[in-house]
Amino acid sequence: MSSRPAAGGGRWVDVEPGRIGRWVEGFADRHGPPTTTSQGYGLLLVAPDGTTAELHTPPGAPVTSDVPDFVVAATTPRRIGLLLARKGAVAVGVAAGDELVVSKVDTRYVQGRTAAGGWSQQRFARRRDNQAKAALGDAADLAVRLLLPQASSLDALVCGGDRRAVDTVLADRRLAPLAALRVDRLLDVPEPRHAVLVGAIAAARAVRVLVRDPAPA
Repeated sequence: MSSRPAAGGGRWVDVEPGRIGRWVEGFADRHGPPTTTSQGYGLLLVAPDGTTAELHTPPGAPVTSDVPDFVVAATTPRRIGLLLARKGAVAVGVAAGDELVVSKVDTRYVQGRTAAGGWSQQRFARRRDNQAKAALGDAADLAVRLLLPQASSLDALVCGGDRRAVDTVLADRRLAPLAALRVDRLLDVPEPRHAVLVGAIAAARAVRVLVRDPAPA
């Protein structure tokens, strides 16, 4: 379980699907039995002391109206597509539950920045941009070969890395069926490698909880 500050206040907590039931019990123990309402993102828990917890439905899971159904939905194994992209590197895969069943990682050289100035700097910048475009084109081709045939069996597509790179890959018209499965969640991952792809499964399946403490009196 990990925690990080949330924009606008509060904190995000990532909870393993199998632990979300115990997490809710602990929330009730700490803050009092909460009221539960269904929201577009999942469930909203409001404790008697004013603390709130937004339980966001995991990718591919159905919307539920109470905590027991939410726990069942969160722990049910699903097939999730993974697309991790950064300039010069891409990793694609399919996870069945917590197991990676399809995977491929591809890297392509993209020149780093140069301190040279004037015409030389512009020439290197153009070369770097062309290399990056070619790399993302290769990434789209890889997604077409490995992910697109799986699209009909996927419950969701979770992406990670650089948003601009991911958007560029999914802008390929051939990948429209995959783009339609994309969830809002963008995983914060380093340059895609096989180990990073494997680690992304847990992050993709985690239940995201936004906790906000009551405003001071």
